[in-house]
Amino acid sequence: MPTITPHLWFDNEAEEAAHFYTSVFPNSSITGITHYPEAATEVSGKPADSVLTVDFEIDGQPFVALNGGPNFKFNESISFMIPCKDQAEVDYFWEKLTAGGEESQCGWLKDRFGVSWQVVPERLNELLADADQRKAEAVTTAFVPMKKLEIDVLERAYADA
Repeated sequence: MPTITPHLWFDNEAEEAAHFYTSVFPNSSITGITHYPEAATEVSGKPADSVLTVDFEIDGQPFVALNGGPNFKFNESISFMIPCKDQAEVDYFWEKLTAGGEESQCGWLKDRFGVSWQVVPERLNELLADADQRKAEAVTTAFVPMKKLEIDVLERAYADA
């Protein structure tokens, strides 16, 4: 099966975003950069030799960032989930990705480029999958008003149900 590669459309921030993402996530790197050719300047509105695409990987997952112009903006209908093993990981990714961005509800945020992320402790899925619906309901009640998810609060809600 072919590898599915997310392609992110930016106005002019593709290279800046790729550098940012590869600095936040371990085992990540920029793998290639292409530039607009002279022949595309009229149709694209971009100067020749300006950055067209930046290929990068986040822990082996390929991405392409494109400087395509202001026509399209990111929204929450597409997001990237980061499953975190503990609160330290949740805190790390939350701090890095909300810098210059904005917090939302239930572990969602937008980074400074407008890309949506879900920073979610792996433990949350285990708590929500419990056969005891009272426990799952208590955990849901606890996390819905949260912005950044707090594992200890979720665990207390689960234990008290």
